Amino acid sequence: MDIKEVAKKYADYQINMRRYFHENPELSEKEFNTSKVVKEELDKIGVPWVPCGLETGVLATIKGSKPGKTILLRGDMDALTVTEKTGLPFASKNEGVMHACGHDCHISMMLTAAHILNDMKEDLCGTVKLAFQPAEEVATGAPAMIKDGALEGVDGCFAIHVWFDVDAGHISCDAGPRMGAANMFTIDVTGKGGHGATPHSCVDAVVVQAAIINNLQSMVSREFSPMEPVVVTVGEVKAGYRWNVIAESAHLGGTSRCFSKEIFTALPKVIDRIASETAAAYRATAVTKNTVLCPPVINDEHMAAVVQGASRKVIAPDAPVAVPATMGGEDFAFFMDKVPGCVCQLGIRNEACKAVYPQHSCYYTVDESALLGGAMLYAQTALDFNAEK
Repeated sequence: MDIKEVAKKYADYQINMRRYFHENPELSEKEFNTSKVVKEELDKIGVPWVPCGLETGVLATIKGSKPGKTILLRGDMDALTVTEKTGLPFASKNEGVMHACGHDCHISMMLTAAHILNDMKEDLCGTVKLAFQPAEEVATGAPAMIKDGALEGVDGCFAIHVWFDVDAGHISCDAGPRMGAANMFTIDVTGKGGHGATPHSCVDAVVVQAAIINNLQSMVSREFSPMEPVVVTVGEVKAGYRWNVIAESAHLGGTSRCFSKEIFTALPKVIDRIASETAAAYRATAVTKNTVLCPPVINDEHMAAVVQGASRKVIAPDAPVAVPATMGGEDFAFFMDKVPGCVCQLGIRNEACKAVYPQHSCYYTVDESALLGGAMLYAQTALDFNAEK
């Protein structure tokens, strides 16, 4: 059975489902309607599913008629706290919530892939698990699905992320580090407040805070090898309440990113040391809290090759292109820490339809003509991987 002929039947379905989910976005861990619709769509074609992961995760299963391996395909479902400004006729109806990262595309491509694979069960070897994952944006969905047994019996895993910086009709799926490990940290500084005219009798938390920020930036160039990319960003700074009062306390929050698992493990300790010892130099104290979000995405060499080969079959012979890695985080890395896997960036960039804005932009949109190729790529990758001896 020819996969392109099968997929043609679902071209309109793919677009209609994407637009439905785009119009009805839901935040992380609250994807209740999205989950309900996914279950209803699976029920329509007789694909069995079970709840898996938090309150909204769904794990569907399609068994082929031939023996073979088992692959897990992942599509995340959550949206962002972004107010949409695209002006699309199917723009978000939920004020302040938007599918600004393309997860609406992921859900619809997964459902379309389910239709394709269900139609091609006679050609399918082994088993395909389809993980409709909640809460990727807050990195709680993947660990929850793993805890609930999503990876039991799985030989490999694969996820697609639509990507603004790759032209429609192409994919990026190189082996090796592809997306950064993500850590969130907060630092609370305590000094001694007082009158702005008598700083010698105080310990100025604002000055301490500024010194910590500067020293954290020096950490990147002086604590780690210049051959290892590391990013430390302070995005939240709070201190003081009056112009002539020296602040007694200050707060800052930020994120660190890297590709190395060793550096990922070391960063929280280094950030804590720099904060506390900098504060001590000013006679203040600093308390650091680190929250691990997700490890780095490091594509398995063999799985990346399978996906590249599948893309040449269903998208175009020249579909794979080389694109630099990104420090953006992705909790699919938790799946990939357990079994060989990869994340593929599916190109949706097209200036002709104004699909040029980055992920998380309030103007974010996609070239919808690329999405059926993504659905076929899910299906073809499963067909090819499961058939391997």
